[in-house]
Order: sequence, then C-alpha cells, then structure tokens
Amino acid sequence: MVIVTLVGEDIAVEGNEFVYLGANTECRNCQLKTVCFNLKPGRTYRISKIRDKRHNCTVHDGQVVVVEVEEQPISGMVDMDVMEGASVPLRKTGCRNLSCNFFDVCTNPGITSGRSYQVTKNYGKVECPKGSTLYRVDVKE
Repeated sequence: MVIVTLVGEDIAVEGNEFVYLGANTECRNCQLKTVCFNLKPGRTYRISKIRDKRHNCTVHDGQVVVVEVEEQPISGMVDMDVMEGASVPLRKTGCRNLSCNFFDVCTNPGITSGRSYQVTKNYGKVECPKGSTLYRVDVKE
C-alpha cells in the first residue's frame, strides 16, 4: 500500500529516512493537515518516491513536497537471544548515553514498553557500554 504524505523540501530526497513525531498544533487550521498527519508517531519512514506537487507551508522553511513513503521496521533491544518469528515484549531503556551507537534503538519512540512484537530479524548481541546483555532485533506489530 502506498502511503502519501508531505515533507519539508529540505528532506524530500528519495531514500531519506525520518521519524514522524506526531501532529503539530500550529497546523490545526491547515487544509492539508490530514495528509501530513496520516503517519504513526514514533515510526521511521523512508521516502520511496517524490511527486511533482509542492505546497506552501507556514511551519517548514520553504515549501512541502508530496512524497510516497514506506514504513520501516521497528528496531529495538531485547535482553535474550530470540528466534525470528518469536513474540517478545520490548521496552525502552532508561539509557542516557547519547554517544552510544545504539542510543536511538534503545530509546526508539516507536516502541510501546511492555507490548509484545513479532521478531522479523535478529542482528545478534551488541556491545552495550553499560555492560547490559542486549540483542538488536527488528520487529513488527
């Protein structure tokens, strides 16, 4: 299924990925808000196609561009080695180590702590600077 949305012209590049943070209150009177707000908050999207339509926007510098996007897998950490296809609860860690290579995965805003997800890919054990035993996985709802 094709997902069409609007992004600022500065990130409207095929292959770019972005995290949708949710609705912006400054947009409440915009006629195009339903197109901008049709994504899932906290999820990562990759721009797969750029369309030839642009619109003025009071929030973005410049204009917004109509793009097609693909929802990307949810990446997270589990504390055990799991098989692909397994259902596991994910949790956000309380990590504050911004310089860690896995900070974005451990604190992924697309994860609902305690909710179970199905593992689609297991990348294996990662080196956690805090010494925790963690395995990076991609999951789906």
